[in-house]
Amino acid sequence: MNINRFLDLFLVLGLAGSSLSACQFPDSPSTELSTPGLASVETIAADPTSFSITDETSESTTTVDIYSTPPVEEGAIVDTTIQPVPSQDPLRLVLPEQGAVPVSAWRPPLYPTPWAPTEHDHFYFSRPIAADQINWPVTDYRYGGIFLPEVVHTGVDIPAPFGTSVLAAGPGKIVWVGYGLFSQKEDLNDPYGLAIAIRHDFGYGGETLYTVYGHMSRAFVARGQHVEGGEAIGQVGETGKTSGVHLHFEVRIGNNAFSDSRNPELWLAPPQGWGVLAARIMSANGLLMEHHPVLVRNLDTGQSWTVKSYGGSASNSDPYYRENLVMGDLPAGNYEVWVDYLGRTFDLNIQIQPGLVSFFSFRGQRGFNTFIPTPPGADFTPEFVTPEPESTE
Repeated sequence: MNINRFLDLFLVLGLAGSSLSACQFPDSPSTELSTPGLASVETIAADPTSFSITDETSESTTTVDIYSTPPVEEGAIVDTTIQPVPSQDPLRLVLPEQGAVPVSAWRPPLYPTPWAPTEHDHFYFSRPIAADQINWPVTDYRYGGIFLPEVVHTGVDIPAPFGTSVLAAGPGKIVWVGYGLFSQKEDLNDPYGLAIAIRHDFGYGGETLYTVYGHMSRAFVARGQHVEGGEAIGQVGETGKTSGVHLHFEVRIGNNAFSDSRNPELWLAPPQGWGVLAARIMSANGLLMEHHPVLVRNLDTGQSWTVKSYGGSASNSDPYYRENLVMGDLPAGNYEVWVDYLGRTFDLNIQIQPGLVSFFSFRGQRGFNTFIPTPPGADFTPEFVTPEPESTE
């Protein structure tokens, strides 16, 4: 074989190799790629990790292995790092495997927990889903929403894939595992499905804190077990009353009960450089307006969202902010807010501060009002309380 024919052959191999590394192998029979006067490349259907090269002029065939893995003894530790494999044969190719597809929506790392920049803020919990997956709430399934008649959403929904690891949001003791969290007794028809509740080692304002993880497919922990923050406690599923795969996450204070929830977006640490928007939406006579839409627009990027105020009596406000609307995970910057009231549109320019809660109130024809929270206190940390040993409340 002369040098020109060798280079032509190597070019064909390169094209075949790049094609195989970018696509999945088909289930159909072998296909042949041929170039007149050059070698032809044929995948071997019985073994998709190799293909044969036939030199039409010499009628010789060479088999090329795409992946070459030596046998491994049982129990041996295997280094899975992909390294280039040298070869004396210029026709032998070893191609790296394609890695997992990353999540496209990038967000900065979270503030370290507990993150409490002011005495009124309490970002004590880390995300229950790791950062390599979507770990922020679905916009349309926030706290206080009404999705079924007379049923108020007392948590947030995180749309992680089925089987994704669920992580403890903080250290504490497992006080519930199984079906029946809502009624506090075993019930396979419980709306939470397979659920876990943690009573945490720290509290707030002298009261105990709990977190709840619902609709899970598997649980890795037992009642009475102590876990650390970030420890895997189970996997995402779709058990209970749910329209699809996701994790339902709640924060409760005082008692482990449906009626004692708080908005998790005021408790989960935000991404660094990002902040949280909270508001109190009222009518002209000062009554809270339920399920009222508010448009929020980032003036720097043009991105906009619609968020609704809480609906129903099952939702609870923070004692300081007394809010009935929260939108977390907003990049710091300049925003405009629109509220429609009795046929008139009111607008407000507001700045989202990094790592803080930015707040406004709206009261009918009186329009908007803002105030600045207490200046940050760098030495503020959450109070630790002694949990009761056996109670599930």
